[in-house]
Amino acid sequence: MSTPPPVRSEPKIKLPWPLSIYQTAVGKKWVMGLTGAALLSFIVVHMIGNLHLYEGPLEIHEYAETLRDLGTKLLPRTWLLWIMRIGLIIAFALHIHSAYSLSRMSMAADQRYPGGRSYIAANFASRTMRWTGPIIGLYLFYHLADLTWGWFNPDFVRGDPYHNVSESLSSIPVAILYIVANTALAVHIFHGTWSMFQSLGVNSPRYNHLRRYLAAGLAGIILVGNLSFPIFVQAGVIDDDGRSIVEELQQHGTPEGEDH
Repeated sequence: MSTPPPVRSEPKIKLPWPLSIYQTAVGKKWVMGLTGAALLSFIVVHMIGNLHLYEGPLEIHEYAETLRDLGTKLLPRTWLLWIMRIGLIIAFALHIHSAYSLSRMSMAADQRYPGGRSYIAANFASRTMRWTGPIIGLYLFYHLADLTWGWFNPDFVRGDPYHNVSESLSSIPVAILYIVANTALAVHIFHGTWSMFQSLGVNSPRYNHLRRYLAAGLAGIILVGNLSFPIFVQAGVIDDDGRSIVEELQQHGTPEGEDH
């Protein structure tokens, strides 16, 4: 006897078009691919911006202030930055929901087919996506609480990224946490970049090797860049000796040893 085709369950609430597209597997894959591209772009830009740490505390402080001043010719200060942040939050939420929904649909399909799931064609990165995703989510919360909100850093100084990074990552457990989390992020990016093109319909044996090179290259660059920060803080390359340039600017107008 042949196996009957699976019965596709209809959604309890039918959304109007074009929102109804998201209720299909193809629509969810498109949303996951597009939001993944947006988040990946942010990760690359964020890492490049953090490289200003190697220029010194004043330069990374001025870079941070430049971000807060974006769009000030049209909008009040930090408004454009907050619009971008809200956009990233929405993209992150949609990315998580689409990934969760697709995972549920996949598990339901496994239950309908007696053969179950095959991992023959799956690599390590793809099989660990359901683990690296939550690790990245928890790391993101800690990262914000540590370096943006100052919850876990007793020496936190608002608006002083160099000082906060130096003080936080000088702790060996925190540095190890950042290394582990960014390794998981690189693994997630490798498979995410590879599968993003397939989700968006860009899939051809003629060009698939280029997709793999792009995925490996992006994951490798981001891994090396992000791991350099905890490593070089531990090595003493990034170190402000407990001084805060923001506090010096507030007290004297210019940091000690600088002539501006």
